[in-house]
Amino acid sequence: MNQSNDKNDDTATKDELQTQVIDLQMNMAHLEMTVERLDTVIARQDKDIQTLQRQLQLIYKQMESQDTEGGIAPFDVMADRPPHY
Repeated sequence: MNQSNDKNDDTATKDELQTQVIDLQMNMAHLEMTVERLDTVIARQDKDIQTLQRQLQLIYKQMESQDTEGGIAPFDVMADRPPHY
């Protein structure tokens, strides 16, 4: 009778461990997919940031090359406030 209980306990422990291993494997697979998605998003955002930085540099160069008399007048925050303020 004692051996039967030991075998049942061993089987239950093995089943529980197997269930835990399966749960861990599923969690690991989920985390791997999440990391891959995040990597894709970060790579796309990095490319977008680089594009925006190049565009901003071009805008700065255009602004520097224009003289204020013939081009856009400088913006004064206090003087050019909208009337609703």
